[in-house]
Amino acid sequence: MNICWYDQQQLGVVIDAMVYDVSAALEALPPALYPAAPGDMLIAHLDVVREAITRVLPGATAKPIDAVRFLSPVANPGKIIGVPVNYADHVAEANADQATFTDRYKGNITEQGLFLKAASSLVGPAEGVSLRFPERLSHHEMELGVVIGKTAANVSQADAMSYVAGYAIALDMTVRGPEDRSLRKSVDSYAVLGPWLVTADAIGNAQKLDIKLSVNGEVRQQASTAEMIIGIAEQIAWASSYYTLHPGDIIMSGTCAGVGQVLPGDIMQCEIENVGSMTVAVKSEQG
Repeated sequence: MNICWYDQQQLGVVIDAMVYDVSAALEALPPALYPAAPGDMLIAHLDVVREAITRVLPGATAKPIDAVRFLSPVANPGKIIGVPVNYADHVAEANADQATFTDRYKGNITEQGLFLKAASSLVGPAEGVSLRFPERLSHHEMELGVVIGKTAANVSQADAMSYVAGYAIALDMTVRGPEDRSLRKSVDSYAVLGPWLVTADAIGNAQKLDIKLSVNGEVRQQASTAEMIIGIAEQIAWASSYYTLHPGDIIMSGTCAGVGQVLPGDIMQCEIENVGSMTVAVKSEQG
């Protein structure tokens, strides 16, 4: 099932290039309490919501996907986790250009460690990326986004994939410079997720998906998730050994070579096999 948030925070299901308004399914969610439990409420109750979607879908109105503004398919993640230099070709790319990537990229993935992006940096594809520091390099890094579906702490690699709610296309936008990754990657709008959440049961083998990013029609990044140095299951197990993962937490699973600068007016086109495609505009912070 392809589940999205769109337009005026409506809940949708995408079927055959049409978006069906299934917002009535939200009535299946339990009453909100304060303080709220950690995690995204819809993702935490995804099975219940999916059953409700099936009930309301026959009477739902629909719009073509081209007429819809897609927001992030996860509304309230507790944290966004990044996996650094997780493709060998990107390792080589970073090592060959220390002036741009700095020596923070030295060492293997486990030596560098995971990093966090602020949840406030998250946007959907229709909202676009706003460049706050036009005098500095901002690079695109396209990745497979892995959305956690249930609370996970110290899970084994063998059990890790059972904690996945689904997948989406992710952009880990980055300001280049000497500061810590988490600062440079947490600028408002520098985490893009979309265009919808494809539930895990609809994907099959997420470790064998083609990915591609183009800027203004020029292909810049192209790889397969099979080329990851550390696979998705190991990422989940590793992350959960340091902190508890909650429903709606997002793992950006690493990018391949071809990362590059974007400027206001650029259009990024992102595609992941069996997940979908999304178009993301780059603009100045003033619009």
